[in-house]
Amino acid sequence: MRSRLRRESFAEKCYRYRGVILVVCVPLALISVVLVLMPRSIGTSSLVGYDAFNLPSKDIKIPGKKKRYAVVFDAGSSGSRVHVFCFDSKTQLVKVGDDLELFKQKKPGLSNYASDPKAGAESLQSLLDEALGVVPPDQQSTTPVRLGATAGLRLLPGDQSKELLQEVDRLLEQSPFKFESEWVNIIDGTQEGSYQWVTVNYLLGNLGKSFDHTVGIVDLGGGSVQMAYALSEEDAGKAPAGDKNEESYVQKIKLLGVTYNLYVHSYLNYGLYAARAEVLKLVEDGSSCPCLPKGFQGPYKYGDNTYTTLASDEGGDYDKCKSLVVKALNTDRACTHMKCTFGGIWSGGGGDGFKKLFVASFFFDRAVDAGIIKDESALTAKVKPLDFEEAARKFCAIDLEEEQKFLCLDLVYQYSLLVTGFQLDAEQELTLVKKVEYKGSAVEAAWPLGSAIELLSGHQ
Repeated sequence: MRSRLRRESFAEKCYRYRGVILVVCVPLALISVVLVLMPRSIGTSSLVGYDAFNLPSKDIKIPGKKKRYAVVFDAGSSGSRVHVFCFDSKTQLVKVGDDLELFKQKKPGLSNYASDPKAGAESLQSLLDEALGVVPPDQQSTTPVRLGATAGLRLLPGDQSKELLQEVDRLLEQSPFKFESEWVNIIDGTQEGSYQWVTVNYLLGNLGKSFDHTVGIVDLGGGSVQMAYALSEEDAGKAPAGDKNEESYVQKIKLLGVTYNLYVHSYLNYGLYAARAEVLKLVEDGSSCPCLPKGFQGPYKYGDNTYTTLASDEGGDYDKCKSLVVKALNTDRACTHMKCTFGGIWSGGGGDGFKKLFVASFFFDRAVDAGIIKDESALTAKVKPLDFEEAARKFCAIDLEEEQKFLCLDLVYQYSLLVTGFQLDAEQELTLVKKVEYKGSAVEAAWPLGSAIELLSGHQ
């Protein structure tokens, strides 16, 4: 006889497997409680780390941040310039109007108003108006403005530079821009050189890469010349301490998550205009200068000093001019370090960060004047120091127009500075740079961009 089996109810099954159910459910319940009680996860934007120049270590957007502007005045010995930059939330340059920066300049430089400080400050008003014209009114109060004076003001005697900067301080304080008094100052050559290095390598897309992927900079201004390039950790460790009056040769800066050992030195009195004075000092009273074109006679004024200049009856002489220039470079001064440039200054030792060298400012301008650069609209050009020597020999041997009267001297100096001073091979390839192409636009290869990045970094 077939027996009938009664079907177990759900409750009976649960009772029969109660041990298994208990083993499974208790851990699941504990996990659920932990998840409920945990704080919310941190958003990725708050993980963005900012370093010394406030460049994000990763390409992560920062919510709530709109475009930000920075205004930087460059008060150089040869003229005053204003740069306006605009950055997006990832610290990438974006357009100001039709270009990636506003750049305007005027002459003479601020240092030419040493006897009339108020007029000096007023000379900047038109440049300030240009900046106000491109920064949106609703962002002017949050846009920092600074003025960095360079070698021209460093060389003024007494309180002249101080009085000039006080008037500039008043001008900028009355503007709608965000302003603090310490943002008007004389930047030292080390700052100028490091800002320039940051600018060029930023525009080339080198920052965040290892030091041997960066380029070195030689920037020839009117009053000083700066050299800056990245060193290996080993070479940086060999840097001499220097005396108490000397700036440290090596700076550590962190950019895009990479720490660089940056060799920087500024040679005051060896900018192009200052170097002319150094050479003319060596010409004895009443004697002719072999660096000047035939028939030229007249004063040369630099800073508070005026030099009498007189060309020889034969005109310029390359070899005699070069002897004067090399003497002015103090190349025979004792070198107490392993390697020196000129004047007994440590060279940094060279290395991979120095293999690709960009030379800027007056190097580019004189290369155009001398025809070394054929295309005046070019942003960069590949040259060799030898090109400056060949041009110097040419222009020292011919009669020159009034506006070209220092071309022989300038070219001899530039060649001697590179080869005798910085000890480059005459055949080494260099990149002359005026501007760098960045996102399809041409941006000035000047220190103010590096300064703007630093300025924004401290004022988020």
